Parts: sequence; C-alpha cells; structure tokens
Amino acid sequence: MNGLDKITGRIAADAQAEADAILADARAKADAIAADWDARARKEAADITARGQKNAAERRERLANMAQLEGRKRILAAKQEMLGRAFDKAQEKLLSLPEEEYVELLASLCVKAAVTGREEVIFSAADQKKVGKKVVARANELLAKQAAPELPEEITSSAAGTILNKVVTAGSALLAGTAMLTVSEETRDIRGGFVLADEGVEVNCAFDTLVRLARPELELQVAGILFDQH
Repeated sequence: MNGLDKITGRIAADAQAEADAILADARAKADAIAADWDARARKEAADITARGQKNAAERRERLANMAQLEGRKRILAAKQEMLGRAFDKAQEKLLSLPEEEYVELLASLCVKAAVTGREEVIFSAADQKKVGKKVVARANELLAKQAAPELPEEITSSAAGTILNKVVTAGSALLAGTAMLTVSEETRDIRGGFVLADEGVEVNCAFDTLVRLARPELELQVAGILFDQH
C-alpha cells in the first residue's frame, strides 16, 4: 500500500468513526425525545382519566342532590295532600253532626259573627229548609241573654221568676235592638254554615271559608299530630 492509499484509508476510517458518533448521538437524542413524548402522553392520558373520574364523581353528586331534592319535594307534596284531606275530613265531620249539635254550632257562630243582631241569615237550600228557623231562633235566644241583665237566682229559680226572666230578656233585647236575626229567603251554594247579610255587608261563615281561614293557624298543629313533628 503506497502513501496515498494509507491517507485515503485513514480519512475513510475517521469519516466512518465520525459518522458512527453522529448516528449514535442522533439515536440517543431520538430515544430521549421518544421517551419524553411517551412520558407526556402517559401524563396526559392520566390527566384525562383523572378529569374523567372527577367529572363522573361531580355528576354522581349532582344526580344524588337532585334525587334528594326530588324526594323532599315528593314528601312535601304528600304531606300537603294529607293535610288537605285532614281539613276536608274535619269539614265532613261538621256536616255530619247530629241535628241538635249542628243547630247549636250554627247558632253560636251566628252570635259570634253578628254585629247588629238584626242581620239576615243566608243558608244553603237544604239547611234553610231543615234547620234554618231552629238556628235563628236559638241564635236570637243567645243574643237576648247577652243583652239581658243577670237576675238573682232566688228570683229565676221559681216558675214566676222563669217567666219574669224571659220577659226581662226579651225586653232587654228589644231595647238593645238585637236578637232580631231572620232567615233570608235567599239561598247560597255552600256546604254547611251560613252568610250573614245586613245592608249590603256580608260576613261569610260557610264551613269551607271558615276552614280555609283557620288552616294557616292550625296547619302546624295538625302537621305535628299527623307527622309527629316536635
């Protein structure tokens, strides 16, 4: 081998060594880049999974809260329905009272609701026919007693005293201008109770109205009994 061949061979060997070094460095960098991207890909995949799990957990919580809210709404609606039935049943009991008790109840309501004692009492058609006169007579009797002075027992205990007491009671009521309730010829489409009317002013004492007005005050008490609330 002459000198030229030796030089050429050395140049080739050096070039090969340099090429091998460059190639090795390139492969190392490529491996590093691949490892980095692989790590990034794994991290991103883990992040996506974590976000998915978090979103799933949040959705489960939202659905659970919605279910609880819906459950409370249904329970409240059921309780309201039961309360409504309780008040409806109370009204039915009033309507089904024995006649004597029913008359006494309406008469006492007339006394409480009367302002002048000269009102017309408007009943339903059925009550007007069945108990209207009895209710008004009893109410006038009670109003007259309110207007009359108290007589000593030694007077009222005798037969003559009883008659005298009635005369005094009637006279006192007449002087006071009370105990003059009358049964109106008019009737109303009501279920129990009555309407007092006097010179265009009416006081509605129909059972459904009385129950509706009393309900806000009594509802908590009734709910406590029905649902054992304390």
